[in-house]
Amino acid sequence: MEYTAVIRTLGKAGEKYQTLLDSLVSQTIPPKAIIVYIAEGYPVPAETIGIERYVYVKKGMVAQRALRYDEVDTEYMLFLDDDVYLAPDSVSVLYSQLVENKADVISPDVFDNASRPKYAGAMMTMSGRMRPRKDDGLWGYKVMRTAGYSYNSNPVKPTYLSQTNAGPCFFCSKSAFLRTRFEEELWLDDCQYPLGEDQVMFYKMHLSGMRVLTSYNSGIKHLDAGDNRSKEKEKMLIYSDFRFKTIFWHRFIFLPEKNALLKVLDCMCIGYAFSFAFIVSLLKFRVDVLVIKYKAMRDAVRFLRSDEYKHLPVIK
Repeated sequence: MEYTAVIRTLGKAGEKYQTLLDSLVSQTIPPKAIIVYIAEGYPVPAETIGIERYVYVKKGMVAQRALRYDEVDTEYMLFLDDDVYLAPDSVSVLYSQLVENKADVISPDVFDNASRPKYAGAMMTMSGRMRPRKDDGLWGYKVMRTAGYSYNSNPVKPTYLSQTNAGPCFFCSKSAFLRTRFEEELWLDDCQYPLGEDQVMFYKMHLSGMRVLTSYNSGIKHLDAGDNRSKEKEKMLIYSDFRFKTIFWHRFIFLPEKNALLKVLDCMCIGYAFSFAFIVSLLKFRVDVLVIKYKAMRDAVRFLRSDEYKHLPVIK
């Protein structure tokens, strides 16, 4: 098995980026090549192992991943953010699980959802953002009609089927990724912050009939090289979150649904999620946050009415 490691970066991850590079060359199955897709205008990082190749592309979380990958000549690809650590046998584990389960794509579970404080977890559940589920022996992550997701709170198997996953790392064939037509979702980069791009990509794979897996024993960790959140960034994240939810719900949940009664249920679910969010802001006397949420939804609706959105291929 040969694969190419492809990394998207702005070149600012520092030591965490060096950790990623070192862990790649330490794999029991090392990559045939390491190609780093760096945003235009950013300098090549000082961190190196001497074998990686840099390709300048347009800046954007989606733009730096939704590529044709003409530089890749291997059947398989390991997609990475610049702040991931891989145990020495991580790629071997992912490949074995992919083949044994006859799957198309596999991603490690790098976010410990169950570690949240009880109050935070309860608020997440009531808001429709994310909800824990008991192990049913089949599913890891599932997308909900509120545009949020539910997760297996007590996985006991090494792999589960999933409808969405975390995006810092995943493994699949080049042909499987290209079939996703991720370039159709560049609207995500128009948000102030590209929240949800991983949910869009994996759910689109699921809806297209691909078999998507979550691995719970890969030894892969997300080191999270993101900047500390300022008040301004917090507001930007709130705006991006509500803009994304509105568009995602309409494009991936409401439009593909053919059953009229279930469409009504879809509307009730998203209505509940947004109503809950507005009520929480009012109870906290955060009128400023309430205004941000409203503007985000208003701008999202304007996009849904635009010619650009109407010309996007319909999700089936």
